[in-house]
Formats: sequence, C-alpha cells, structure tokens
Amino acid sequence: MKHKYLKNVATLNLSVEKCIGCGRCIEVCPHGVFNMSDKKAQFKDKDRCMECGACAQNCPANAISVDAGVGCAAAVITGWLTGSEPSCDCSGGGECC
Repeated sequence: MKHKYLKNVATLNLSVEKCIGCGRCIEVCPHGVFNMSDKKAQFKDKDRCMECGACAQNCPANAISVDAGVGCAAAVITGWLTGSEPSCDCSGGGECC
C-alpha cells in the first residue's frame, strides 16, 4: 500500500509546458506520484509526495520544483542519521506519516 500524507500540502509543482516527456520523474519517484499523459508528465497522486526531491533533481527540463527536506522524507533521513524513530509530526502522535 502506498502512503498518503497530508492532503494538499506538498510543495511539489510541475510545469507541463516545460516537460519534455522523458519519464525520469516516474523512474525516480519512490511513491508513484507521476504518470504520463499525451507524452507529458502529470500528477497521478500529488498527496503521495514525501518531498524527497528526486524528481526535481533528475528533471532535465527543470519542469519540477519541490521544497525538498520539509516533509516526511526529512523526518526519515533525520531518523536514520540520529538513530531515532522518524517523526514529521503530521499524524499528531509523533510518528511519521
């Protein structure tokens, strides 16, 4: 099952006009946020975005932007680095989404 995070809060943006249809965003996104339609990337489910930044870093057309490090991805990485449980505080209980 794919995780969903808070609805309508992801900082992810996609400029379909700039998209060249290479599909890199689909390849690198760990949560299936994107799909292709009419040879352009589209959001399949933006609320699955964990704001890791992989899509933006791998887009050769700079059609994608995201404030990487502000969402659950940051909580997971911080947990790994500190040896603690991930906490992005979006569930209210201190657990990562």
